[in-house]
Amino acid sequence: MRRRRFFAHGLLILAACKSKTSSASRVGDESQVSRVISARDPAYSKIGQAPDEQVAGEMIARVLRELTGTPTLQESWRAILGNAKVVGLKPNCLSGRGVASSPAFVNALCRQLVDNYPGLEKIIIWERSDKDLRTCGFEIRTSGRIMCLGNDRGGYHQDLIVEGSIGSLVSSFVVDQCDALINLPVFKDHGIVGISVGLKNYYGAVHNPNKYHLNHGDPYVADLNRMPVIRSKNVLSLCEAFTAQYEGGPPFMPQWSWPAGLVLASTDPVALDRVCWRTIEEKRKEKGLPTLAGAGREPTYILTAADSEHRLGQADLKRIKEIVLT
Repeated sequence: MRRRRFFAHGLLILAACKSKTSSASRVGDESQVSRVISARDPAYSKIGQAPDEQVAGEMIARVLRELTGTPTLQESWRAILGNAKVVGLKPNCLSGRGVASSPAFVNALCRQLVDNYPGLEKIIIWERSDKDLRTCGFEIRTSGRIMCLGNDRGGYHQDLIVEGSIGSLVSSFVVDQCDALINLPVFKDHGIVGISVGLKNYYGAVHNPNKYHLNHGDPYVADLNRMPVIRSKNVLSLCEAFTAQYEGGPPFMPQWSWPAGLVLASTDPVALDRVCWRTIEEKRKEKGLPTLAGAGREPTYILTAADSEHRLGQADLKRIKEIVLT
């Protein structure tokens, strides 16, 4: 197997060449302020229930317009996607239904893209495996304008990619097929690495994610997201947090979940994870649980992702502007 080494030197130049709207071109400056936008469905109340598709679509539209500062959805998606033709959507289906991506949310996003992004040629909804997708209620589709399938069917790029502590085969969808990636994480606790939101969701892009849980995922999660093929294409993190979980993850544990009813969006993947980390800590305190550090699984990989070596985004809460739409 031929090995290819991607060096950190020149990553921002590579990112700018790949996509003028990529997240890599907009984050990483320690002095800048990043924005995390959230909207809430006040009617959502049943833990584990999928959102209403129409409501989810309206919430996505609201956070996107606020995030981009544009009056129309066409302008919003053009600002996010630039000239991308093939858009990859990465849901999180690992835990099965309950605190996983829902077809209702993803369908709402797909409909919005089809209706409001004229440059779109194809959407690829991809996950680790067909089985993961089916377990969450997704229909496998191997052709057409909207495809939905796993890496076990789509395959991995033939060359091993090495980045810091990571050495992996990366999904062909990421490397060879998609011009832009939209990360669709959920909002949950993780029993090994602390939390599993956006940054860790890309563990589903590699063939050997089980190797990367030592030391609470630090620096593995950060190094994985620093891969140029992920960093340059990841243009948006859009978190489905209708049900959120503060303990017992990654499996769905309704007794440790709450009906947050949220959609969160950011072009800074680190900032979004940092806000979710703080929120989980607040909920754990409310429920009388120790901090994640006290539980021996502080998600320090989020801080590493923001350090001077990785420069993937903003982890200083004082430099993250949270906007809550009411």
